[in-house]
Amino acid sequence: QVRLVESGGGLVQPGGSLRLSCVASGSIFSISVMGWYRQAPGKQRELVADITTAGSTNYADSVKGRFSISRDNGKNTVYLQMNSLMPEDTAVYYCQFVRHLSDNTVYKYWGQGTQVTVSS
Repeated sequence: QVRLVESGGGLVQPGGSLRLSCVASGSIFSISVMGWYRQAPGKQRELVADITTAGSTNYADSVKGRFSISRDNGKNTVYLQMNSLMPEDTAVYYCQFVRHLSDNTVYKYWGQGTQVTVSS
């Protein structure tokens, strides 16, 4: 099993910045993709950004140019640097690790979420 623990959320004013961290523990092998999702009240969970083992990144259009995802494989950690935050970024942010096995089995692991609130 993989356990994910997010941190770094909080209350920030519009235009401010936050850095989220997600640390993994447990059976860390064959993890191919690490990502951040968010879910605002009354809305579906959506992809914010993800990063592959090779370092390829993918961002939602709404955060391009403002957010940056990175990973530290040695620390089993993925980060989300969020700049120029807007009220519409308010949501619970979840990290996800995806494990691909050689038999094409896929496992997805989720953290418990961290609240990000952007408000003046």
